[in-house]
Amino acid sequence: MISVLVIAGSDSGGGAGIQADLKSLASIGVHGCTAITCITAQNTRAVISTHPLSVVALRDQIRAILDDIQVMAVKTGMLYSKEIVEAVSLELRDIGCPIVVDPVMIATAGSSLHVSGFVKALVKHLLPLTTVVTPNLDEAKALTGIAIGSVEDMRRVGEALREQGPQAVLVKGGHLKGELVDVLFDGEDFHTFAGYRYPQELHGSGCAYASAIAGYLAKGLEVVESVARARKRIAIGFDTSYTVGKGFGIINSAYVEDRWQVWQALREAVKELLTFLPPDLVPEVGINIGFALPGADGYRDVCALEGRVVRVGSEVVAVGPPAFGASKHVARIILAAKKFDPAIRSAMNVRYTADFLEKCGAGGLTLGSFDRAEEPEGVSTMEWGTQQAIRSLGRVPDAIYDIGGPEKLPMVRILGTTPREVLGKLRRVVVSP
Repeated sequence: MISVLVIAGSDSGGGAGIQADLKSLASIGVHGCTAITCITAQNTRAVISTHPLSVVALRDQIRAILDDIQVMAVKTGMLYSKEIVEAVSLELRDIGCPIVVDPVMIATAGSSLHVSGFVKALVKHLLPLTTVVTPNLDEAKALTGIAIGSVEDMRRVGEALREQGPQAVLVKGGHLKGELVDVLFDGEDFHTFAGYRYPQELHGSGCAYASAIAGYLAKGLEVVESVARARKRIAIGFDTSYTVGKGFGIINSAYVEDRWQVWQALREAVKELLTFLPPDLVPEVGINIGFALPGADGYRDVCALEGRVVRVGSEVVAVGPPAFGASKHVARIILAAKKFDPAIRSAMNVRYTADFLEKCGAGGLTLGSFDRAEEPEGVSTMEWGTQQAIRSLGRVPDAIYDIGGPEKLPMVRILGTTPREVLGKLRRVVVSP
């Protein structure tokens, strides 16, 4: 079993700190060992008090682990004080494995998680040992003195921090206005990671992010790939976040991909679809329906029918079982819509008719459309068309249609969060009250 040592503080509310670290590592199949630096009394609203452990207690924890367990990476979180930073640096100086440093300074709720002397000690003692340091914008400013108002500023900070010793710097842009962008500088190249900006700030996201990076490094991945995979984990954690208290929500750092659940939900939806789908809504090319995993970023993350739903005489039948990666066509629709609203995970196509569109309007469904005549060369029709329709409307509609083109059938695509929601929208159109 691959093991990672986490040196960080304990969050009594269970949303961040050591608790989030362990959940994040376990979700990607890595064993987490811990050396606790501080015990915090906190909940989802505030940090009530902080109780640092003695340097001796911290040192003994680290030595106990390294004496017995082969650690493949180290992740540090809340270190709190100059004395703790110095002690940790001393114990890790000959560790011989990747070290990920999350320079935790302020809790999500705004409470300070460090004391005077911490920043200078971090720069002097720990950053020179670091493989990847992962500051947010406030932490990056504290470490470099550079205010950040743009992606270009993030690059400047990356260069400045790299000069302080770490092999790579990941500047997180969660607090920057506009498109969500993280910038990784590895000493030679800048790597930009763009993603959907979620409308809420979550407890534990920074901890889970850095721990996932450490976990992937421990598995032998390079830095760029580790960051890319960790970002996907964080996107999934935001997609499936939850609340336990009266304050900030908590990132679901423990989420484990459940392909069987998605497969089963799609199979049941297809069975239900066959009970009420009018045969005249089946186009010549057939119908497919897809359901994506949370955080899906490729067609292999989307389950669809290996065949299609087709018309045989006066009956409608499904040809082929659900399978992941079965349809690039329906996957492109879902993945394009998810860029605007990550909750959209399902889509299906049905035959286009003017009567069907009229019934959609009567049923309260919002409609978007695109014109195939405006399609640029060399693009995917489904990806481009879906994005065009959403941008024109300003949001993800219930259905997107086009009137076809040369050798292209007109079509309607119904979108939703789940196959059941997609079928519910279709029922509102085809089933009389």
